Amino acid sequence: MSVSAQPVPELSPADVRFGGGDAASAVARTTGPWLQTPLWDGVWLLSALWLVPLALWLAGGHADAEKSPLDTFYFGVTVLFWIGHRISSTWLAYCTTAYRPLLRSNPVRFVVAPALVFAACFAIFLPADGALPWTRVQRVTALAILDYGLVTYHFAAQHFGALCLYRARSGQAGSATTRRLDRWFAIGVGGVLVFFAEIAAGTVAWQGLWVDRWIPPRWVAGAHADLRTGGSVVLAVMTLVLLVREALAGARSLPRALYVLSVAGMVSLALHARSPFLFLVVWTAQHWMLAVGLATRVARAEPEPGASRWLRCCHAVNRRPWALLLVLAALSVLATPIFEVEANTDGGTFYGERIFGAFASGLRTSAWVPALVALGFATAFTHYLLDRAAYRFSDRRVREAARGLR
Repeated sequence: MSVSAQPVPELSPADVRFGGGDAASAVARTTGPWLQTPLWDGVWLLSALWLVPLALWLAGGHADAEKSPLDTFYFGVTVLFWIGHRISSTWLAYCTTAYRPLLRSNPVRFVVAPALVFAACFAIFLPADGALPWTRVQRVTALAILDYGLVTYHFAAQHFGALCLYRARSGQAGSATTRRLDRWFAIGVGGVLVFFAEIAAGTVAWQGLWVDRWIPPRWVAGAHADLRTGGSVVLAVMTLVLLVREALAGARSLPRALYVLSVAGMVSLALHARSPFLFLVVWTAQHWMLAVGLATRVARAEPEPGASRWLRCCHAVNRRPWALLLVLAALSVLATPIFEVEANTDGGTFYGERIFGAFASGLRTSAWVPALVALGFATAFTHYLLDRAAYRFSDRRVREAARGLR
């Protein structure tokens, strides 16, 4: 897949939000700094610690990282987790008994807003070129640029949410200063620094149509080394500030410090990797795995279902994290060729063809393309909304629904 048109995940629970110290502490009352166990956290939340060296090893000795074993690894991660992560918050909202009260008490956030997003996306993409002032290509480009901005924030918000979870479990939920530092680090390092690193690498989505109008490409080319050096200094300083703060805290958290280092390692790849593909693989894989891992943990503690046959079937899956993981992975595999039509609108590798062959390639030339593009954008934007709704821990009812994180 092309670096500039990467499959959009969207924390995934990307927007784990906390309204304050009390809200955060109410989510994580279990003693111990780990969300589950060191092994589980290491696989799902702290995956960048092993993804970074693995990516470097797989791409080592190859002139083109996209033609190295790293591409095979990314193929596996993409088909198993990309769409699975995108629908994880949707699953929590509509397929768990824990979130049913929220659907009734807050229909605007959980029902009306997603419905309006779907209606708007299909209304934008289904009309023919002459039906609206902009052609379909122009509409795709405009929403792709918007989506890039939302995704950049979405990833940064996920890092903030993970830091908040670990901060709460270590007993630092009431520290406003630490929370503020977490936000600066997540947005500054996980958002702003990544954005400028991608500008320097030329991998921002549709960069020539908007970024290059603000920042002349010649200036970027000439200042590439300075941007990389300056970004490295900012990264080192902000990482050191958080680590020192953690070391001086009364209740230190090893997983929290490791998460800071994992983000720093990924952003270092964005600044220094010889191929942007290395960063793409690690950045997206970590995001997807964290989202899927959290969803399986939240769903496992849902209340017993009532008479609904649908909820009873879902409950049989939800109370077994491994079963929900398999369901999300299976849905991800089946949906990959459908959603790749929108994700790679400006070209790139289509992983769906490796599994579904002519069916996947035929979708991209079928009469269904406008509808599939609309579906891709609609699910991405809805994912952003439902992530914020499903992990809005400033709401007492959400904290109760997400009791599996305790």
